[in-house]
Amino acid sequence: MTPAATDDVAFDAWTALGMLVQLAVTEPARLAAARALLEADLLALDLACSRFRADSELVAVANAARGATATVTVPVSPLLAEAVAVSLRAARLTDGDVDPTVGALLSALGYDRDFTELARPEQEQAPRQVTAATIPGWRSVRVDVDRHLLTVPPGAQLDLGATVKGWAADRAAARIARQLGCGVLVSLGGDTAVAGEPPADGWRIRVQAKTALPGAQPDGPAQVVRIRDGGLATSSTTARRWRRGGDVLHHILDPRTCRPAQSVWRTVSVAAATCADANTAATAAIIRGHAALNWLAPLQLPARLVHQDGTVHVLSAWPEG
Repeated sequence: MTPAATDDVAFDAWTALGMLVQLAVTEPARLAAARALLEADLLALDLACSRFRADSELVAVANAARGATATVTVPVSPLLAEAVAVSLRAARLTDGDVDPTVGALLSALGYDRDFTELARPEQEQAPRQVTAATIPGWRSVRVDVDRHLLTVPPGAQLDLGATVKGWAADRAAARIARQLGCGVLVSLGGDTAVAGEPPADGWRIRVQAKTALPGAQPDGPAQVVRIRDGGLATSSTTARRWRRGGDVLHHILDPRTCRPAQSVWRTVSVAAATCADANTAATAAIIRGHAALNWLAPLQLPARLVHQDGTVHVLSAWPEG
């Protein structure tokens, strides 16, 4: 997702946590304060949920589970407890398509560092045998949000990438709107949430496979749409790809096959009441492949699916530009 440029909003963008961060507010004088709030949220998010920094809480949980012979219960911050709860809710709503226990599998497939490093040509690695035992399954994880306790099975390594950006965008947008009293758009790696009073004609957002700055040439089929609340998210099999043992892999895993999901759809974009829900549905649709259309339709979530051949399917009152 890329916010389209307009005359009545102030815009800023920068790179953080290996992704493009985009921020827009309806009160230009409040842009600097909004950025400070968002940067603080992103720092806290990284310290709690990163799979790639040695001092993060999520890595500490994995270290506690490593070598354990029974389930391990670890005290965690309220932030990490809520992030895990969001991921387990996504797993439940998608019948396990979006599973947070794929962290060890992602690492085994080579996604074991920040993607900006992984994507370098010199980072290609030799293949490694990966088995289904790598995924303990989301039902083996429990979180007590009130007591801030997380229970994981032996050897578990969680990955919250399928849900944490959308949830964080929702959280940050709501906080900025509440504290600064303006309309706000937050896009984290293309997962976009809006809050507060929107611009008169709504927020204009360009839907595309790879998030980019406004004005940049889109990579593949793109469309500008308008929303006034909630969130938009796009899942793509083209944005995060790397090579391993001569194979080209992507980051959306099918927990049932322990491999990257079959690339039926180039992108799936979904609009929902929250960006977290939009991201959950879009990711599950990628994993479901040909079955995604029949799965999404009863949910009545506006969606846009782009087939690998460029054919575009639109469902449930997809927003217009």
